[in-house]
Amino acid sequence: MNIRVFAFLVILFGLQTFASLQAQPRQRPGGEPGEIPFKIMGQLTDSETGVPLEYASASLFSVQDSALVDGGITDMQGRFSLAPRPGRYYLRLQFISYEQKFVNDLVLNRENKVIDLGAIKMLPDAETLDEVVVAAKRDQMQLELDKRVFNVSENLSNIGANASEIMDNLPSVSVDVDGNVSLRGSSNVRILVNGKPSGLVGISDTDGLRSLQGDLIERIEVVTNPSARYEASGSAGIINIILKKEREKGFNGSFTTNLGYPANYGFSGSLNYRAGNFNVFGSYGINYRENEGNGYSNRIGFGTDTLITHIDNERLRSSTSHTYRLGTDYYINENNILTASGMIKISDEENIANIIYHDWDVNDALLSNTFRKDVEKEDDDNYEYQFSYRRIMEGEGHELTADFQFRSNDETERSSIDSANLMTDSDQIMYQRSLNVQGDKNILMQVDYVKPLADGKKMEAGYRGNIRKISSDYLVEQIDDMGDWYPYENFSNRFEYDENVHAAYGIFENKMDRWGYQLGLRVEQTLISTYQRETDQANDKRYFNAFPSAFLSYKFDKMKSVQASYSRRISRPRFWYLNPFSSFSDPRNIRTGNTDLDPEYADSYELGWLYNLEKASIYLGGYYRYTTGVIERIETSEDGISTVSTPYNIGTENAYGIETNFSVDPLDWLNINGNANFYRAITKGEYKDVILERDTYTARFRLNNKVKINKVNIQVSGWYRAPENTTQGKRKAMYAMDLGANMDVMKGNGTLVFFVRDVLNSRKYRSSTFSTNFIEESEYQRRGRQLGMSFTYRINQKKSRSKGGRNGGDDMDDGDF
Repeated sequence: MNIRVFAFLVILFGLQTFASLQAQPRQRPGGEPGEIPFKIMGQLTDSETGVPLEYASASLFSVQDSALVDGGITDMQGRFSLAPRPGRYYLRLQFISYEQKFVNDLVLNRENKVIDLGAIKMLPDAETLDEVVVAAKRDQMQLELDKRVFNVSENLSNIGANASEIMDNLPSVSVDVDGNVSLRGSSNVRILVNGKPSGLVGISDTDGLRSLQGDLIERIEVVTNPSARYEASGSAGIINIILKKEREKGFNGSFTTNLGYPANYGFSGSLNYRAGNFNVFGSYGINYRENEGNGYSNRIGFGTDTLITHIDNERLRSSTSHTYRLGTDYYINENNILTASGMIKISDEENIANIIYHDWDVNDALLSNTFRKDVEKEDDDNYEYQFSYRRIMEGEGHELTADFQFRSNDETERSSIDSANLMTDSDQIMYQRSLNVQGDKNILMQVDYVKPLADGKKMEAGYRGNIRKISSDYLVEQIDDMGDWYPYENFSNRFEYDENVHAAYGIFENKMDRWGYQLGLRVEQTLISTYQRETDQANDKRYFNAFPSAFLSYKFDKMKSVQASYSRRISRPRFWYLNPFSSFSDPRNIRTGNTDLDPEYADSYELGWLYNLEKASIYLGGYYRYTTGVIERIETSEDGISTVSTPYNIGTENAYGIETNFSVDPLDWLNINGNANFYRAITKGEYKDVILERDTYTARFRLNNKVKINKVNIQVSGWYRAPENTTQGKRKAMYAMDLGANMDVMKGNGTLVFFVRDVLNSRKYRSSTFSTNFIEESEYQRRGRQLGMSFTYRINQKKSRSKGGRNGGDDMDDGDF
């Protein structure tokens, strides 16, 4: 592992060195070798002392559209030099704790090739800087017609949190006790990182999200009705995690450290340097955290005899994770850009689970009392390498992009299990152990072409190929009286999974003054094969599907618009849904897979109305989703003592919903944003002649208030999830509240944050399950109340800012699909 990390860093260090050697003045058309025909230069000094200002930033903007054209930082003598094309510009000069300065009416042409501004005096003014920083903050939620963008770094309750916890704070998104993510009540949601699949979310489950530090996340995009350009996987929609990456000219960066109780210690830093034709970026994060969880379940089993069982469990999860990211953009010229990047995530976990079983008969006689301790150690190594090419062609928006990604993910889980009968005087201890080795190799190839046509028309086309191979070697052993280990019957297997998906798509779009529409079609060929070594059982799935999409929009004026959309989606069975053996941590609650699962298909319809005001944004929408081949985990028990949870295709589901999002600034010092989602789900299915139906009405609410008092921002947020019926029982209500406060320090270069997550200690998962031969009530808390603080320090960098207004989009280069 260390050799692979060392080799990776050496290669990227060589790439960075090559970048610095190549970032020299290039010959431009019409000039002699080494000559720069057009130049704007000057020197920045302190207005009182005359001392040169080193590492100040100079940014050049086009007068025509205010686009950033060129930029750089001053040298040790405070000098800067920019080399743009001919045109009309204005210059912005900035330095920490100094007033920013603008130089207007800069005109470069053949008669005026060089503009020397000479010495420019900068005035110290920390107060003005503070005001600029506050005004530049982004809204936590930005509403767009095709997606909602959540700037999670602006939410104080997300400080010190991991990706799983941050998602659990997003409107319409929830994370259950096992870490599974659902959107609008459906768990069939596709999770991407920077617009592409990633091993950061884990192989066999979404536990990888727990070790992805929130400090490395810039924003999260939620797409509920994707177009044909997006991969068709995920019937409920797509959640796209965008990691931080700067593209500002010159050198800049930020560093964040956090402390919390229970133990939550972390540090992350990101640096970026852009000069000449190269942009080099990198980040590193380390985190150690402990999560204490506890819960119980009461079960009545109707086997040969009625058995009443109470199970207490306590769990302690501790993990240390390291995340490295390094890459570079190479601007071959203004029309051709190459990007190479790599990412490494290494995490080590230790999970300790203590479970106590109490069994009584119908006469309240204690039949058994067993203690079980499971100590699991998990190593997770994830490597990702990506190369991208972007060619900008003649005509605005005319471009070709190509991406190649390789990722490798290895997980090893080792468990040592002790069980003891607490009813005997002598020690009766049973020793077991398990080993689960999983590997994931994935190759992604993607090409996208966009061609603008006349009169607001546009066409898109592309190809995407994904080749994936996963293996899982699972072994459970038990010790005998002689001290020898032997395989535990029916719990050992090697499972192999191969998936090849090839897709092509085409889109036609037409934007008129008020009306607009988009029509798209995506076709996908899926080849899946699985193999179980122990049973010598192979299973192949082959299917070819077409996925149409359609969008229609109408603008009443600049503030009000309405959009209707339709798309067809697919949810292929996840690996851990197919893997026959997936868990042995609790022999009374066993989870297995089903190799014969078929995919779900969903037709999704949505109608939304968006109203943008100067100080408010309101979105109101209705949606309907019809799903066939619905996959649900069904709990069964043959003896009334132990349950087995296995996924099956059970039938169909109709889901209706109304959702609203809003963000309003009623006062300069107050921001209120929230979300409400009301929906009804009707499921009709069966399993082994047992009818499985539900007709449930439920709702989810979220409200966030942010108040500014002098230089302190205070945030109070809370959410509530109403009860929801399932096909085998009921998920009970759940609610939580978070508090946070932050303040800028060190002349605006630093930010100090305090937070309390789950103030009421109420984030508990409660459910009821009813089956033919058992009923059960359960409650589990994955983590308790958390307190903490964090400090961020920025170098030549303001707080994250929006490029548009309240609903303006950010630079979406990292989020392309």
